[in-house]
Amino acid sequence: MTDIFSKSKRSEIMRAIKPKGNKTTEVKLIGIFKQKAIKGWRRNYPLLGSPDFVFHKEKTAVFIDGCFWHGHDCRNTKPKDNAEYWRQKINKNKTRDKIVAKTLEGKKWKVVRIWECELEKNILPRKLNFIRPTNKSFNRTGKNLAG
Repeated sequence: MTDIFSKSKRSEIMRAIKPKGNKTTEVKLIGIFKQKAIKGWRRNYPLLGSPDFVFHKEKTAVFIDGCFWHGHDCRNTKPKDNAEYWRQKINKNKTRDKIVAKTLEGKKWKVVRIWECELEKNILPRKLNFIRPTNKSFNRTGKNLAG
């Protein structure tokens, strides 16, 4: 089916749509935080790059990156329509991600990036160790909950 709008009008419409965050992945990570007894995180914390979660005391910013939008090759999905536009858009996102990480790290923040597919495949425990390396949340057996 052909688009009823011109290319420029469609671009204008799409630019006007503001992201509201990927609630599904964020809610999934909140569930993991609760399950692993990881506390001290905040959402909507005013920090460069708008991290999804911030651990202020640990100076750790957690970003959940959508695999398509941030150029992860887990699904090897490449749009055929308007391919050059999407290639540029994803490259711009990747460049911005690097700038944000470098800037935050320069201010002594830890930056943790979690891919959307990692949440789906439950590959998180290793990354959770980096979120709260000084976390005293151990279970009664003395085993680290994030491991």
